[in-house]
Amino acid sequence: MSALHLERVTRRAESLERVLAFLGTRTPTAWFEQAVAHLDELLIDHANCEKKAAGTALSLLYRYVDKPDLLMTLSRLAREELRHFEQVHEFLVRRGIAYVHISPSRYASGLKSLVRSEEPARLVDTLVMGAIVEARSCERFMGLVEVLPADLAGFYEKLLDSEARHFEQYLALARRYAEAPIDGIVESMLARDAELINLPDDRFRFHSGPLAA
Repeated sequence: MSALHLERVTRRAESLERVLAFLGTRTPTAWFEQAVAHLDELLIDHANCEKKAAGTALSLLYRYVDKPDLLMTLSRLAREELRHFEQVHEFLVRRGIAYVHISPSRYASGLKSLVRSEEPARLVDTLVMGAIVEARSCERFMGLVEVLPADLAGFYEKLLDSEARHFEQYLALARRYAEAPIDGIVESMLARDAELINLPDDRFRFHSGPLAA
């Protein structure tokens, strides 16, 4: 192993450790076991999640035009999310899975309910929510690598770096534009995240809890 490759491996490991330390709570094992049996729903909803992630970034670009750091960071992030959507859609086509409308999970709306309406709290809360969604996606990619077929496992492994980077970017922006420390906001949203991913769910989705027995 070359010194450069070793450095990259080390950086990735450190980045993923930060993601897991930030989240604290891990996805239940049952969700990963169910993912194999619900591959169609997983891929369709993952494609939807990538579109929504791009849409969230773009909506912030339109709303906060006076913040250069946010504009440049989220412009690049939106392009990357759309590329991920294209890649997931390619898997849908390759596997003969029809890309149909499916209902969203309760996850995003559950987190969004904590976003305050007044500024600058609205921006900060939205950025914290973005950080948590990206971190949770990264954590799920890590687990999916262990259970999915080789082609999909390889794809999800390649997404780890970008999801971890998006988490760091959203969190840095939240701290940049907050008027006070954001620890309490982060703690509150992480508690909701933990609740949502652990409660039994009635439908399998990329960010759902495990299916109810």
